[in-house]
Amino acid sequence: MGHGGNVIDELVTDHREVEELFGKIEALPSGHKDRKLYADQATMELVRHSVAEEAYLYPAVREHVAGGDALADKELEDHAKAEQIMKDLEGCEAGDAEFDRLVGMLMSEIREHVADEEGNLFPRLRAACPADALDDLGDKVRQAKKTAPTRPHPSAPDKPPANKLLAPGVGMVDRMRDALTGRGKKS
Repeated sequence: MGHGGNVIDELVTDHREVEELFGKIEALPSGHKDRKLYADQATMELVRHSVAEEAYLYPAVREHVAGGDALADKELEDHAKAEQIMKDLEGCEAGDAEFDRLVGMLMSEIREHVADEEGNLFPRLRAACPADALDDLGDKVRQAKKTAPTRPHPSAPDKPPANKLLAPGVGMVDRMRDALTGRGKKS
């Protein structure tokens, strides 16, 4: 959850970790209980990652990249779609008929989003933003992920300052719920 390096390196490492969890889901047969475990772990990582991007990455894109407002708005739309899928998935067990459809939609949405960020947004940000600012953003993103929510909250604000004010409190409640229920942990 905290890897070091500039914001782009940090977020690319997150992308690889989520892709690894997707691979574990795909390697198991439909209905296997561990598919839910890995889906929960992927959701926890994706929500923390998204909250940190919304708080720090997208404002930097708006500030530094030409056409950054449109880029950031598109990324926020992608996050909203993925977050709703994760919210729907939260209520499914691995054996539910809807689980496979939703997890497939989530993987497709996230893979498309990652390809767009890594192929378009990140190179443009790297070219437009000073290296020390990218390093500073990496530190801020790592800090944000430590207190970010771990469950999808589709109706929560996704732009500063409201998201930065609410995320730590919501994150604390989510982590308490996760600890009490064992969510994301092998039973």
